[in-house]
Amino acid sequence: MAFVLPKRAGVSLKQVKSVLVRFCPFEANVESTRNFLQCLHVKKAYTSNVNCDVKTDIKHDGSEPVIDVTFADGDRLIMKGANLTTREMLQAFNSRCTAKELVLQEKSQKKANK
Repeated sequence: MAFVLPKRAGVSLKQVKSVLVRFCPFEANVESTRNFLQCLHVKKAYTSNVNCDVKTDIKHDGSEPVIDVTFADGDRLIMKGANLTTREMLQAFNSRCTAKELVLQEKSQKKANK
């Protein structure tokens, strides 16, 4: 089973400014994108950053599923969900978020030491 249950996904939106999820619901390759979107709507993820703007753009044009994440520092992560599993998307998203949180912690520690 490629889908990680949302409760175990451990999604944190602390460093995320906005997430835009685009997909055509009638395509066969959209399941992992929809599962990723479900992970963003878990209460624990939502409460980690209530200012994060999560939008869904549902189109009926046969377009490829895309997840566009904009981080607080302006960096972007674009995942094309047609050939990715939910687990792969969550790993990419979480690793980027973790790296950004570590950078922020290092900056705050340097300021505190000065």
